[in-house]
Amino acid sequence: MSERPEDQRQAHSSGIVSPAEPAPVRRSVEVEYWVVDDEGWLTEPGDLVEASPGVEREFVAPLLEIKTSPCTSTGELRTELFDRLARVLRQATSQGKHLVPLATPVCEQSIENLPSERTEIQDRIIGENFDYVRHCAGTHIHVEQQPERAIDQLNTLIALDPALALVNSSPYFEREYLATGARSELYRWKAYETLPHQGQLWPYVDDMEEWAQLLERRYGEFVTEAIVSGFDRERVEEHFEPESAVWTPVKLREEFSTVEWRSPDTTLPSQVIQLADDVSGIIEHLVDADVHVAGTTGRITDEEIILPEFDAVQEYVAAGIRAGLSSSSVRSYLERMGFDVSAYEPMSEVIGSEGDLTASEARQLRLECADRLEKDVRQRRALHSE
Repeated sequence: MSERPEDQRQAHSSGIVSPAEPAPVRRSVEVEYWVVDDEGWLTEPGDLVEASPGVEREFVAPLLEIKTSPCTSTGELRTELFDRLARVLRQATSQGKHLVPLATPVCEQSIENLPSERTEIQDRIIGENFDYVRHCAGTHIHVEQQPERAIDQLNTLIALDPALALVNSSPYFEREYLATGARSELYRWKAYETLPHQGQLWPYVDDMEEWAQLLERRYGEFVTEAIVSGFDRERVEEHFEPESAVWTPVKLREEFSTVEWRSPDTTLPSQVIQLADDVSGIIEHLVDADVHVAGTTGRITDEEIILPEFDAVQEYVAAGIRAGLSSSSVRSYLERMGFDVSAYEPMSEVIGSEGDLTASEARQLRLECADRLEKDVRQRRALHSE
C-alpha cells in the first residue's frame, strides 16, 4: 500500500472533503433492468435498444443494459443516466413494456441466452450452475484510475464491498426467499462453485505485478476448464483474455483505465447515483490520504483510509448479503467508511419477507417495482430541472 508524503497532504475541514478540491475523478455506471409486459411477464427489449445512446442487450433475452459515458461530476452523471432512462421508458410505455429494477427476475420462466460464442463457452464450463447467472441483474460503477494510486483504489474498493448492502434489491431466487441480497448469494457462492476464484472477492494486492500474476493464474484456470469442457485453446483465447475472463467483484480495467466495482444490485436510479457519488468521493479522498491495512474495524479520517484485514471484510460482506442493513455491524462499518447509511432504502428490505411468492404475486411485484422506477425517474428529473 502506498503512503503519501507528509508535504503532499492537504488538510481537510471535516470528514473526507477538502477545502482545496482535487481534480474530479471521472465515474460512470452500467445498470441492468429486466423487461416485462403489462402483465408482468418477462419479454424481450426489441427496439428499446434504439431509444437512446448507451442502451444495449445483455447476454440473456429479457435483460437490458443502460450505460453512461465517463462523467466528471455527480450532477453530470445524474443528468445523463436519467435522460437515457427517460427515453427508454417513453418508448417502452408506447409498446406496453416496463423496466424492472430487481436484482433477480423473481420467476420460474425459462431465461434464454442470446447467441454468443463467449456465453456458450461460459455456459459449458460452469454447467447447470450457469442458470444462477442468468437470474442476476446488477450495477457496475467505474471510477477513473489515478496516477500511482490504482492499487490503493483497488484495495479500497475491495474494502468497500460490504456497501452492496446499501442497494440490495431482491431477496428471491425464482419465487423463493433466499437472502436479503439474493443476487450476490447466487453469483458468488452458487454460480461459480466449480471455479470459486472467478466470482468471489479477491484479497488485497501490493502492486501491479501481483495483480497481473493473479489475473494470469485465474485465466489459466479458466482456459484449462474450457479445454476440459471440449473447447480448443485457440477458440477460447479468441474470445477471452485475462481481464475479461474473470468475474471477481472488483477489477482493474486496463481497457477503460478504471477500477470497476461490480457488486451492487440493479436498483432505483436515484440510489445508483447516490452510491456512485459516495464511492467517487471516497476515491477522490485517496489523492490526499494514506491507505493502509490494520485491525478489523476500518475507518476513514481526514488524513488516512484504514482498511480492515481481508478476513474481516469477508465477514462484513457475508453479513451484508445475508442480513443487509439489519446487521448493526454492517451499518456501523459502512458509516466508519464514509457512507451516510440513512440516505439509502434497500428495496429488498422494503419488499422482502421470509416467505415464498405465488406466480401472480411475483408478476405483481415486478410491475410494482417497475412503477417505482418510473416514478423515481419522473420525480428526480423534475427536481433537478427546477
